Amino acid sequence: MAAEGAWRLHLAAHCFHGGGLIAYPTEAVFGLGCDPLDGEAVERLLALKQRPVDKGLILIAADFAQLAPYIESLPAPALAKVMQSWPGPTTWLFPAGPRTPQWLTGSHPTLAVRVTAHPLAAALCRSCGSALVSTSANISNRSPARNALGIYTRFGTRLDYVLHGAVGSLGRPTSIRDALSGRLIRA
Repeated sequence: MAAEGAWRLHLAAHCFHGGGLIAYPTEAVFGLGCDPLDGEAVERLLALKQRPVDKGLILIAADFAQLAPYIESLPAPALAKVMQSWPGPTTWLFPAGPRTPQWLTGSHPTLAVRVTAHPLAAALCRSCGSALVSTSANISNRSPARNALGIYTRFGTRLDYVLHGAVGSLGRPTSIRDALSGRLIRA
């Protein structure tokens, strides 16, 4: 990665560790993210989106190890199916781990997680040394931003950092499946 790109990731990670809100490209749209263990940052993010906490959030990661602290294990056949889809644009609902904060799960016993295939989003997770909250960059029930200009149009200066880059080729947000049953939740 070029020095400029590494510097931008360093700045984004510094923002993440300082409790900031970050916008970044994902497989289909720009995402909004923060430290999943920082309740104040998550509260700010939910207020910005006008999203109720009971809906729950998605975590993205560069690898499965970054998600492991937040989820329960699965039976081997179910886990094998999940791992075959990652990294990739499929989000899976796992049973939430016992110490996973309710601000992540909402009113659900599960947590939505994905090992992202987007190279910049994965690099951001590696730079932060953590999974991060990933929710579409929009006000609830409105269209999400697909570029940095859309971020500034929707949120102005209310975000702490925008990691510029191109979104992936997906036409809409990632699909969501239940990891235990394989059932499609969102196409």
